[in-house]
Amino acid sequence: MNKGPLSGKNNANFYLPGEEINIRRDDMFAEWNDKTSAGFAGKGRILFGICAAAFAYLLVAFRLLDTCVLPNIGQTEPTDASRVQQRDIHRADIVDRNGAVIATSLPTKDLDANAKNILHPRETALKLTELFPDLDFDTVYQKLKRRRGTFTLKRNLSPHQQSAVIALGNPGLEFRANEKRVYPHKNLFSHLIGTTDIDNNGISGLEKGLDERIINSEIPVKLSVDLGVQDTIRTILGQNMHKFHALSATSILIDVNTGEIIAMVSLPDYDPNNITSKDKKALFNTATSRVYEPGSVLKIFNTAMSLESGKVKLSEKFDATEPLKLKYNTIYDYRGENRWLSVEEVLVYSSNIGSARMALQSGFTEQYNFLKKINFFERLDMELVETAKPLVPPEHKWRQSDSTVATVAYGYGISVSPMHLISAYAAMINGGIYHNPTVLHRDNADKNGYRVISDNTSKQMRQLMRAVVTDGSGRRANVPGYEVGGKTGTANKLGEDGRYLNKKVRTTFVAAFPISAPKYALLVMLDEPKAIKETFGFVTSGWNAVPTGAEIITAIAPQLNIPANYDLEDERNSKIIEAAFGR
Repeated sequence: MNKGPLSGKNNANFYLPGEEINIRRDDMFAEWNDKTSAGFAGKGRILFGICAAAFAYLLVAFRLLDTCVLPNIGQTEPTDASRVQQRDIHRADIVDRNGAVIATSLPTKDLDANAKNILHPRETALKLTELFPDLDFDTVYQKLKRRRGTFTLKRNLSPHQQSAVIALGNPGLEFRANEKRVYPHKNLFSHLIGTTDIDNNGISGLEKGLDERIINSEIPVKLSVDLGVQDTIRTILGQNMHKFHALSATSILIDVNTGEIIAMVSLPDYDPNNITSKDKKALFNTATSRVYEPGSVLKIFNTAMSLESGKVKLSEKFDATEPLKLKYNTIYDYRGENRWLSVEEVLVYSSNIGSARMALQSGFTEQYNFLKKINFFERLDMELVETAKPLVPPEHKWRQSDSTVATVAYGYGISVSPMHLISAYAAMINGGIYHNPTVLHRDNADKNGYRVISDNTSKQMRQLMRAVVTDGSGRRANVPGYEVGGKTGTANKLGEDGRYLNKKVRTTFVAAFPISAPKYALLVMLDEPKAIKETFGFVTSGWNAVPTGAEIITAIAPQLNIPANYDLEDERNSKIIEAAFGR
């Protein structure tokens, strides 16, 4: 019998109890090396299993490396539109003073492409560019065929577009939740509200000025503007801009006692829902961003300054019999009266000579400090980011030049925005308190308002403003029942050669109603209005900006719950008749 691996002392085929067992290690794995044995076959299967498991682990490790590491090598935070946007921004609604929504956010879907899971990159790129013609085939195809990373294909898909993408049945096309800013009234508030970019960041108007407030609160932002009044003013302003063939037009309505902006229109405008098709001129907010020489409207502030200084009395008269000759220029009146004029007549007949004499009598210091006090030297402190800084002469040159003092008195040599004008005008007729303009709703009058003229001077200014409308260049704004007071202004535009252009003007009309107890002030400005048949060749403010303002006041006064008082007009007519019989 052959010896096995176990062998006792007696070399027998069996072992006695307690007998030592010897193991011969050379023969222990003999069967494993015998190719004909079952042990040899088992050894091969085990080795194959080990190799297969190792290969599987290596494959998994490679896929993890390819997915998590390689696509991100050399990259930092996503910086372009081809990367998936990581910020999740929710913007609060914006509403008017009555709670009407004028800006909101709607849930949408963005389309992303997970290139690793895209089936048939070329065919997919073709189908996607058919669905979205604004996508470039070559760009999409090159990104898809790389089989690497995820990128955004299209933002803010409509439900119809989502259905079309789903119908493609491609597992690499994925949807991601997003928001789209929507402006339901389109152009109506474009310059006031502004717009957001594709990532929901505010880029203009209130969307930018109040960006932090809008994204950090769920509470709607309540504005001071009135949707209905805004729509009425925009409609009438647009009709008259077209009627007089003006290049642009602006109108602002302000609550004189709080500084709240009730309406602000700048034409031309644009649809903020479509930020890709904007005309550059339409983007410009002339109400707050444009500064210009306002012309005779500045005579309001020159008169208030002169009366407040105590150096000019309301009963005083000024020589306007002939042009005023200064060292560097001569001042003329447009269709002058050629006689001595009272303070009231200086405004009613818009005398440049009379205004210049009043300013020279008051002096540089009074003029400079007064204009500074009514904020004519700085940007306005308000929520809009598009606010312009006025252009004023250097102080040392202003101080040394009578010509500068005189020309500023009647509206040249200093440039301010329409918003500067209407805010300062409100202070002249509301009792003398200046309020910073705001587009946010105020429950109460701004307690931070400050006095710029006395209540008595303000009362005198209201009387003078009424006289301009009843007897002067503002007669076409004498709307029955609403006791309008205001002032006109016509200023020639500067040409490229630095000289003033004939017949190319900006016309302005500022008004308040009812002037005996002012509640609202209105500004209308037309840029380069043209003469038409009914203006008999004239382009001055009294022929275009004034009737436009009258049309607006007639339409919005009932909307603002201001009752018409026709007894005032009857009283005035009675006084005129009595005066005529008494002569």
